[in-house]
Amino acid sequence: MVTSKTLDYGQPSLQGTIRIPGDKSVSHRSIMFGSIAEGTTTVEGFLQSDDCLSTIDCFSKLGVEITVDGEYVRIESNGIQAWNEPNEILYTGNSGTTTRLMLGILAGSPISSVLIGDESIQKRPMKRVTNPLKQMGAKLIGRENGQYTPIAVEGTSLQSIHYKMPVASAQVKSAILLAALNAEGETVVEEIETSRDHTEKMLQHFGASVSVEDRTIRLQGGQKLTGTHVVVPGDISSAAFFLAAGAIVPNTKLTLTNVGLNPTRTGIVDVLQAMGAKLCINDSENNSHEQMGTIEIETSEVTGTEIGGDLIPRLIDEIPIIALLATQAVGKTVIKNAEELKVKETNRIDAVVNELKKLGANITATDDGMIIEGPTSLHGGELKTYGDHRIGMMAAIAALITSSAVTIDNPECISVSYPNFFEQLDSVVLASL
Repeated sequence: MVTSKTLDYGQPSLQGTIRIPGDKSVSHRSIMFGSIAEGTTTVEGFLQSDDCLSTIDCFSKLGVEITVDGEYVRIESNGIQAWNEPNEILYTGNSGTTTRLMLGILAGSPISSVLIGDESIQKRPMKRVTNPLKQMGAKLIGRENGQYTPIAVEGTSLQSIHYKMPVASAQVKSAILLAALNAEGETVVEEIETSRDHTEKMLQHFGASVSVEDRTIRLQGGQKLTGTHVVVPGDISSAAFFLAAGAIVPNTKLTLTNVGLNPTRTGIVDVLQAMGAKLCINDSENNSHEQMGTIEIETSEVTGTEIGGDLIPRLIDEIPIIALLATQAVGKTVIKNAEELKVKETNRIDAVVNELKKLGANITATDDGMIIEGPTSLHGGELKTYGDHRIGMMAAIAALITSSAVTIDNPECISVSYPNFFEQLDSVVLASL
């Protein structure tokens, strides 16, 4: 295991093309839906990251036949009623998506099981999922009355609910909708802000009828899913790190292909455009109900902006790299309404502020976000990842613009979402000027 990595790029420029690896959220769901569906599902562009492989491992333990060949996955399933009760605990690793969505799936299944994750998952709040599932009749037992894993799930018959979301969370919404597939009656979910809608799109792609009107989703229980072919777009949350680098590293021009452009995920594009970045989107197309395309970005003079409200759910995972981007922008950038960052892999508000301060950034934490004054010249330092992949990638991109080396601990945590991150980064770094 590599315990640290020192990055010393000097004063590089970035030039070239990067094919963005598969979307983590869509990759998770492709395995889940293929396992629930009856028949054969094939997945193209699957992300072979630690998190997504945890999802495959869990469903394999339920007796679903899953074959992985690089980015191509084949799933053979006779549907949820044919699953085997696992003879071992289902380990979800570092994946909050796997943990929370599987709670919804397993709640209405015919089997009993136990879910547990790594040290980080065992600290992340689960009541936001277990509470509405219990309202549907789910039988769940976990630490602190279902707040933390491990959680035991005894599959049972579920009833539909009308649920008003207290937080904007695609994971909570998705867990309820997946449980609703095996519930009696029509389940209605009302969102306070629109969160990523990959679950709704994939329900449609697998043949389910789901109604989406404004922020209200309706799903009738008892529907069967049918195996199909899924094309996974590139992950815009991964692309975000190279988009930010493209804007702030001198003498740079990057082309990012295979980028997912789902409108519920393109907040990073909106922010870059608001800050004045030179960005262009081309070759947009739709596959498996998901939009994708190519983004070109080059060195830009960016200015500060305000980020909050209904924009936050569309870029919640990109805020660490947006904070780094803001250190190079002229003026003040304010990020607010981002309390959800406190319950990610780590408290990302504190983590981002603490680590960027080590590099000389003028950044202050607030109760629901942060304030960054720029532009600031950054120097090197030793940074912590907190075991959080997005903090690790933020630190690596920071090394492109610091005056001396940046050392990051636990670089392997990045493999949770972007296994070939350093390989692709090195492929576009030109020699120091």
